[in-house]
Amino acid sequence: MNLTADDILDARGLLCPEPVMLLHRAVRQLQAGQVLQVLATDPSTQRDIPKFCTFLQHSLLQASEQEGEFYYWIRKQGVSQ
Repeated sequence: MNLTADDILDARGLLCPEPVMLLHRAVRQLQAGQVLQVLATDPSTQRDIPKFCTFLQHSLLQASEQEGEFYYWIRKQGVSQ
């Protein structure tokens, strides 16, 4: 899947709960339908980011890992939060 992000959140080097706290703030800045790419190194994001998306009804379009870095593409749903 070839995705283009409207914004990028670089949370590399941060540990739980910081990546999700920053994610919450970054998603609020997006318009409905826009895509955020998240870069992270904390393995707990593999659990936390999908739960965040499910709870707030955003779409986790893609998640991948490469050499200890985690990449997520999230589409904001609904109205501004």
